[in-house]
Amino acid sequence: MQDEDETRRVVLGWREWVSLPELGIDAIRAKVDTGARSSALHVDSMELFDRDGSDWVRFSIHPGDECPEVTAQAPVIDRRRVTDSGGHATVRVFIATTLALAGRRHRIEINLTNRRNMLFPMLLGRTALEGAFIVDASQSFTSHQPGPPDGALK
Repeated sequence: MQDEDETRRVVLGWREWVSLPELGIDAIRAKVDTGARSSALHVDSMELFDRDGSDWVRFSIHPGDECPEVTAQAPVIDRRRVTDSGGHATVRVFIATTLALAGRRHRIEINLTNRRNMLFPMLLGRTALEGAFIVDASQSFTSHQPGPPDGALK
């Protein structure tokens, strides 16, 4: 028997198109990874700076082929040690932003890192999924969100 919370959760596949509207990213491919605690976003460049006594980060990213570069900035909410799937630990910068996915919007934390050699520029970890989504690994791109502009690599 399903509990009431499960019936309100949206089913996602193992990969989805997501939006990060506060960062100016309309569509980016994300791997949905329940094995990862935190979410990660690939950045091409990153610069830390001080704004009124608080730590901020400015970064740039190409969300996908044929998509223009996006430059954004956000307050740094934390620096944490993250261990990647290869067992390598690094300290990463974390920001908070709004995730738009499958008709839902909520705040998530994302660490900024170099994912240049990965197939997906974003990894959506379990803390971003908690309470709102269920993952069916046999499906993909279930959210019916707009993908990249015509001609961009899917």
